[in-house]
Amino acid sequence: MLDLVIKNSRLIGKNGEYNIGVEDSKIKEITKSNLTGDKIIDIKSNYLFPGFIDPHVHFRDPGLTQKEDFKTGSLAAAHGGFTTVIDMPNTLPKTNTYRALKDKIDIAKSKSAVNFYLQAGHNSLDEMTKMMELNPISFKVFMDLETDESLEEIFENLGKLKETTPYNGLVATHCEKRSIVSEKTEELKDSTDPIDYTYARPYTSEDESVKQTIELARKNNLRLHICHLSSKNALNIARKNNISYEFTPHHLLLDNTAYNTYGTMVKTNPPLRPKSECVRISDINDDTVIGTDHAPHTLEEKHRGVFDSSPGIPALETVASLLLTEVNKGNLSLDLIPKIFSQNAAKVFNLDSKGEIEIGKDADFTVIDLNRQGKFDITTFKTKAEYSPFDGWEYEGAPVMTIVNGNVVFDDLS
Repeated sequence: MLDLVIKNSRLIGKNGEYNIGVEDSKIKEITKSNLTGDKIIDIKSNYLFPGFIDPHVHFRDPGLTQKEDFKTGSLAAAHGGFTTVIDMPNTLPKTNTYRALKDKIDIAKSKSAVNFYLQAGHNSLDEMTKMMELNPISFKVFMDLETDESLEEIFENLGKLKETTPYNGLVATHCEKRSIVSEKTEELKDSTDPIDYTYARPYTSEDESVKQTIELARKNNLRLHICHLSSKNALNIARKNNISYEFTPHHLLLDNTAYNTYGTMVKTNPPLRPKSECVRISDINDDTVIGTDHAPHTLEEKHRGVFDSSPGIPALETVASLLLTEVNKGNLSLDLIPKIFSQNAAKVFNLDSKGEIEIGKDADFTVIDLNRQGKFDITTFKTKAEYSPFDGWEYEGAPVMTIVNGNVVFDDLS
């Protein structure tokens, strides 16, 4: 007797409908034959995908829980179809010491409704060596906060860490060059027009930072992943050098004219780009990773002017439906959905038991109703954030059930 049977599942790349058997939180059987289990879920010919993985969330826990915490953030993830999230280290305190990393692990274990992994912030070589005892999934470097000299030291220490610990050498980078951002921000510091935030952090700062981080990673024998890539030129550089990268929904679907409609509500780093420089849905390919950069703030923090408002857009509960809508419009292949939401992130972050529906893999699933229609309503979201540029947008296609380790954590199947 199986623990769980998921009946009448449509699988990408396979004809007909399948039944999936789960035992001890793992996929045990994939068959068209009838299966018997303690619990049976009929998903009524909807698509079953490997559980969605978001490699880039900011759950603000600890220290900034007025914006989000691991409970509300993970519920938002489940609501959006995500079974696994990777949290960033810029909390209070920063997750760049053994103690801070241990504390965040304990917090997440007690609150999270989904699987989680943590990125660590950089520190001294000794402190990072201690952190490796807790197995952070990678190290995060905010290039825009560092000088060229400090970046040399950070990457050199990460290279040494790889040589002396089980660290796999994966470093994720926020690519904007500090010197360019500082210069342009100074020029525009008196502006009251939100669109000027684009030009205070121009696409050239991202392009130059991507070049720099590739050079530093190679020099120190590290493996690189570029977060929230937004510049078309930077994308070309990453692809030419075979570097993994992620797109956010806001960088794919909005350009900087959105500032004229939403003001500082769409302020984010890197900023929205002009149409001539931004990435688009058509740039998604077999290697793309979708990362939401889910970064909630309070409404008060989003209304402090061009340069004082907090940068960040919540996206966990909109991204799947936004891209499924593009599928229904004919702008994106359905075959890409399991790759960009699951398989590719699992490969980049060495999540060997996730990312595919195969026997022996973790029983993480996202059920998609490709015909579900609606309109985003921020008041129904699980996040603490009370804003989204996509609030009120119509969609076609939505996650209707999220299953984590064989357990249903979100159910809107009708």
